[in-house]
Amino acid sequence: MAAPAAPAPHRIALVAFPGVRAFDVSVITEVWGTDRTDRGAPAFELRRVAADPGTPVPMRGGLDLRPDRALGWLDRADLVVVPGLDDHLTPAPEPVLAALRRAHARGTTVAALCAGAFTLAQAGLLDGRRAITHWRLTDLLRRRHPGVTVVPDALFIEDGTLWTSAGTAAGIDLCLHLVRLSHGAEAAAVIARSMVTAPFRTGTQAQFIEHPTPRADRDADALAAVREHALRHLGEPFTVADLAARAGMSPRSFARHFAAATGTTPLRWLLDQRVAAAQKLLERTDLPMPEVARRAGFGSEVTMRQHFAARLATSPRAYRAAFTTGSATGSSSPSAR
Repeated sequence: MAAPAAPAPHRIALVAFPGVRAFDVSVITEVWGTDRTDRGAPAFELRRVAADPGTPVPMRGGLDLRPDRALGWLDRADLVVVPGLDDHLTPAPEPVLAALRRAHARGTTVAALCAGAFTLAQAGLLDGRRAITHWRLTDLLRRRHPGVTVVPDALFIEDGTLWTSAGTAAGIDLCLHLVRLSHGAEAAAVIARSMVTAPFRTGTQAQFIEHPTPRADRDADALAAVREHALRHLGEPFTVADLAARAGMSPRSFARHFAAATGTTPLRWLLDQRVAAAQKLLERTDLPMPEVARRAGFGSEVTMRQHFAARLATSPRAYRAAFTTGSATGSSSPSAR
């Protein structure tokens, strides 16, 4: 009996024009342009798309990007990614803007990294929509494009089929998140491990905004140790109050220090870790739902289902059906990473 045909590679278009950032081009290339199928990652087809594919696109630092497809290739793409800009006010060529509008009109997912949000705004795609960019540029984005609802502190934002991210490293977060949405948490984790980065970060870019330098936080080591303990014992029924006690703090003080260190609340962080643990168990094992819920620390399948609906807009059963590896075994580890 013939083996089933391999699924067609997911097609990604990197949109290039003079002024795009070499770092963002490298991130997009690292996530989708490296073959990791031998490690269980999906197959991708990444194309560098430009108005004139025969002309190298100059980037800062003496680097050139050599396009390999014309803008018409966006008609075939499953995902369009716009790098950030070295100069955030760099105007994109009108053919690029028109191609982005057509891609969006077809329902193709379009994502912009960092100041690439200005490119989507130039195209008129962000009018009446929520978007984010680097925290230094949020006020400028509001002034230049008053029709955009600028969210000040997210790492990345979705509005329909449009995605934008905060600065620099948040572009990695968004790219891995887009892989996770299309191919599951384990696929994103394979790529993240190869890049030696976290599969996902919780919190917002508020934790990176410049403030007067405070005195050294003597509780930082205690908080890190508490987070590590929580990750190692997710299946146990501890609460945020239990974590505060382990750190030797009152719940209020613990919450304040935790938010300052991570950009999110202890409860939100804990629930995110439990959802991530459940995702991995659903992908890697055939454990029954109540056991997945127990190992991830939710206590009941009902509670797990509620948090999946709130965070992933799906159910655990639908998630397993979409992202199971096909080699599940009930003996897999319950760890979150």
